[in-house]
Amino acid sequence: QVQLVESGGGLVQPGGSLRLSCAASGRRVSIWTMGWYRQAPGKQRESVASITSGGTTNYPDSVKGRFTISRDNAKNTVYLQMNSLKPEDTAVYYCNTASRPPWAWGQGTQVTVSS
Repeated sequence: QVQLVESGGGLVQPGGSLRLSCAASGRRVSIWTMGWYRQAPGKQRESVASITSGGTTNYPDSVKGRFTISRDNAKNTVYLQMNSLKPEDTAVYYCNTASRPPWAWGQGTQVTVSS
């Protein structure tokens, strides 16, 4: 089983930036496509970024050009750089695999975009 710990969230003003980290433990995740997801109050969890083992990335239109996913396989960690944040980006952010049934979800990290 893989344990996932997300960090880096916080309160930021519109237009600001945050960098989220997802540290995996229990097994190496380098062979798996990894993704970042978010869930806003009253809404379903949605994917905001994914990265394959080879480094190919994918984003929905809602974050394309603003979010960048990356991974450091040596550290077994996945990152999400978020720029030009908008109030609608407010949510709890999670990471998990995107290429097989998900592992147990971590606690997530809260991102709040507000002036």
